[in-house]
Amino acid sequence: MPKIILLQETPSTNDFLKRNASTLESGTLIVAYSQTAGRGQKGNSWEAEPGKNITFSLLIKKPKLDVKDQFYMSEAVSLAIVDALEKYAAGFNIKWPNDIYYGDHKIGGILIEHSLNSEGIDYTIIGVGVNINQQVFISGAPNPVSLTQITGDFYDMNIITEEFGELLERYCDFDGSHKQLDDLHKRYLKKLYRYDGKPHQFVLPDGTLFLATIKAVAPDGTLTLLHDGDNSHHDYHFKEIGFVINRVRFL
Repeated sequence: MPKIILLQETPSTNDFLKRNASTLESGTLIVAYSQTAGRGQKGNSWEAEPGKNITFSLLIKKPKLDVKDQFYMSEAVSLAIVDALEKYAAGFNIKWPNDIYYGDHKIGGILIEHSLNSEGIDYTIIGVGVNINQQVFISGAPNPVSLTQITGDFYDMNIITEEFGELLERYCDFDGSHKQLDDLHKRYLKKLYRYDGKPHQFVLPDGTLFLATIKAVAPDGTLTLLHDGDNSHHDYHFKEIGFVINRVRFL
């Protein structure tokens, strides 16, 4: 069971942990009723109605994970969130690299930040935002969905936060073995959104659209696509490629 610290309001639970990491123990979970400046990948904002959604960050000190293998942490966190949600409904997937989806709709986002030293990863901060009881989204985000919209039920935020925290701590307990990492990666691929052997539409940052099939995700997180037409393989890093979902472009 992680140690939970509740905050009424903070700009960012990740930033709170970064300021206090040296004095807090590994496994500390910072939960915010209201997060006023929540961030996603590459600085994207995260809409969360106060008290209606999960917004928290977990501190993991000195994980048994090489710097070159840090994407496995992203895989572990994504799978923990999917497992937690699938207690209540089926059909959740991970959109590369680590957005949590239900069908073509986004229910959760993850921001992972590592602090490195000469010995490797000193500590990792895992920021999670998941839409739970919110019924109306007003930010203009094109495809949000919440757990209550999926199931029609409302949830006790204290209980569901504890469930998420326990699964996260369990999934992020690396033992340093190659078998654990291999098994984790296989499970990640099984839950990967649009990893179905079929071509889907993608978009480059300059707006170029093309059809391609997801072929692989490398241990460093690189996405390999097989381009339709010339059957050429191309590798992409974060934000070098976007998904086109219901004609909306997601970079």
